[in-house]
Amino acid sequence: MRGSLTALEIAHELKITKEGVRQQLVKLVEEELIHPLEESKGVGRPQKTFSLTANGNAKFPDTHAELTLKLINIISSMGKNTLDDVINVYEKVGKKKYHEEIDTIDNLEQKIEKLVEIRTREGYMAEYSKNDDGYLLVENHCPICAAATICQGFCSSELNTFRSVLGNEVNINRISHIIAGERRCAYQITAN
Repeated sequence: MRGSLTALEIAHELKITKEGVRQQLVKLVEEELIHPLEESKGVGRPQKTFSLTANGNAKFPDTHAELTLKLINIISSMGKNTLDDVINVYEKVGKKKYHEEIDTIDNLEQKIEKLVEIRTREGYMAEYSKNDDGYLLVENHCPICAAATICQGFCSSELNTFRSVLGNEVNINRISHIIAGERRCAYQITAN
């Protein structure tokens, strides 16, 4: 959820010693679950950070990727309109479910909090923070990544759902996308 971190940052996060973290990091690098990267930041020795590899990320739930891909391929073989119809129903059902939980809330930040709660329940490891432009909604994991990789319509549908439940008074732009090779999906939310 935190992206690339140094051994010291990991030690603080896990509340263990830096040496204890280093021992675990060596094992995780050997198992190809994480990879180290040295970065120069001005004067001094380069700083070593660690981040998940594709193998490491695969340890998180993926909502039965193999079955999902097979089903999408079967639906695609029935024609593009059939897949579009499925995505439209997916979006309609998602909007209905989200609206039921969010429509009673008037405050934008509280709506975003509820959206984060829903997305986290669904496996997206979501969080948000305030920034100079409004709010940054971050999803640190994508449980539908396999499906979204072969059919970007799912990503578009989710963005449409966010726009629908947060209302016309806000702009929502995806600024990071797992499908584009980035480590997370992030959305900038700005009030009109």
